[in-house]
Amino acid sequence: MTMSEQLTTGERADLVQTLRRHRGFLRQTTDGLTDEQAATRSTASELCLGGLIKHVTTVEQRWMRFAVGGAEAMNAEPVDWLGQFRMVEGETLAGLLGEFDRVAAETDELLGTLDLDTAHRLPDAPWFEPGASWTVRRVVLHLIAETAQHAGHADIIRETIDGARTMG
Repeated sequence: MTMSEQLTTGERADLVQTLRRHRGFLRQTTDGLTDEQAATRSTASELCLGGLIKHVTTVEQRWMRFAVGGAEAMNAEPVDWLGQFRMVEGETLAGLLGEFDRVAAETDELLGTLDLDTAHRLPDAPWFEPGASWTVRRVVLHLIAETAQHAGHADIIRETIDGARTMG
């Protein structure tokens, strides 16, 4: 089976297609918005649509680093834990979506080549079981769940901004 066939049939295809679907739901919540609207905190939370796009991009990029090189690769670059959820001065929705699309394309390409059974030990963190490992498959399932959860958050935020609903 060629790499192209692996991305169009079987488990790998199901995982990639599901991740793409939820990315699409998240991306759709920003259709037609201005930068100001994308930066708007329209609910009691700190979340805004641009910040959610930025966060999901960062999370996907970090987890794919993990899938390739383990915890050390995942933690190779620092994360702005607070700033990743908001748009900061100089950021545009178009720029954030461009990075989102770039990271998504890199992930999709990697998923065509990685062995889904390859496992790495999780980073030391209070939210992970000490000494536990995740396979690439588990990483992709986590990315699907993370993206789907934030697409739901984004749908609520978008509806609060202008009444538009993307998922119902």
